Amino acid sequence: MATGRLERVRRRASDASVAALLVTNLSNIRWLTGFSGSAGMLLVTGERAVLTSDGRYRTQAAEQVRSAEVDDVVEVVIGGVVAQREAIAAALGPGQTVGLEADSVSWSDQRRWAEALEHHELVPTQALVETERTVKDTGELARMERAAAIADEALARVVGLLAGAGRGEPVPDGMGGGPLSERRFAAALDNAMRELGSEEPAFETIVASGENSAKPHARPGDRLIMPGDAVVVDFGATFDGYRSDMTRTFSVGGAPTGELARVFDVVLDAQRTGVGAVAPGVVAGRVDEACREVITAAGWGERFEHGTGHGVGLDIHEAPSVGPGSTAILEEGTVATVEPGVYLAGVGGVRIEDTLVVTADGSRPLTNFTKDVAV
Repeated sequence: MATGRLERVRRRASDASVAALLVTNLSNIRWLTGFSGSAGMLLVTGERAVLTSDGRYRTQAAEQVRSAEVDDVVEVVIGGVVAQREAIAAALGPGQTVGLEADSVSWSDQRRWAEALEHHELVPTQALVETERTVKDTGELARMERAAAIADEALARVVGLLAGAGRGEPVPDGMGGGPLSERRFAAALDNAMRELGSEEPAFETIVASGENSAKPHARPGDRLIMPGDAVVVDFGATFDGYRSDMTRTFSVGGAPTGELARVFDVVLDAQRTGVGAVAPGVVAGRVDEACREVITAAGWGERFEHGTGHGVGLDIHEAPSVGPGSTAILEEGTVATVEPGVYLAGVGGVRIEDTLVVTADGSRPLTNFTKDVAV
């Protein structure tokens, strides 16, 4: 499987007039070789692939490359930084053009590589590997479905804490007792995901209640969750490196009232409309437009303050962008989120998000937790 990925990247490098590609983005290295260590480099030429790392990963690198079934085409070199750079240089042919991943290489790294590869021309490349990662294969989709299922079940386990807060009840004694804060709910959700098999949260879990829910990326703090609050819960699980992403917004203690009730209705309508727009051949920017048209018609266009979505996979944010002006074309097997929101300072905010996989005739959700509002 990974052998085919290497060949596809070789073709993209050749089309970009690059004889050798130096891959330093760790997610790209994992996708191409199976290696998941925190330090490594991968050189891909027309004939060779050389993976380098340090002594911490001697056994792991060999095992993971073998598990990915590329051990016959990927040479593993273990050593210090100097030895790794020397191995990269030795694997290059005379005067070959070397592509560096422009989005992953710092200015200082570029200068060091210019010294180490002084007889080679270094050129910037963009998204040669990431573009190939956009369409997921069946194995990747299975991992993402598992991550999403873990997240669904974890939320089901802990959502009763919000219901208890709505009734003015303390956290159960077995969970420490006392009032429920944003931070405590986030911790309970993260712990539930780990117990169910998540390697780590897909990203820092967002729990934002009351006035904090009007901040799209608020961090959970010590604010107590109270009856009448809107609570935005944005989170995901990780399974075998692959991530899920889901947002639900709850109304604590019963159905929302006043202006906030209308916000819930409009955002749910916008999200359904956006999901309905997802299909192969659709320009991603059109999905954003579909959501934005609903919210703008309701009078809150300026309060939808972020893009509609993004790709998900080994990274929580990857191609394609699903935002204003995005020209990416959705393909069967592409995974992306649809997550419109409205945020009213002093009132509260609502965001609803699912992760979807594009199918032959539309899409299907990977995240399936109910969108019931009241808890």
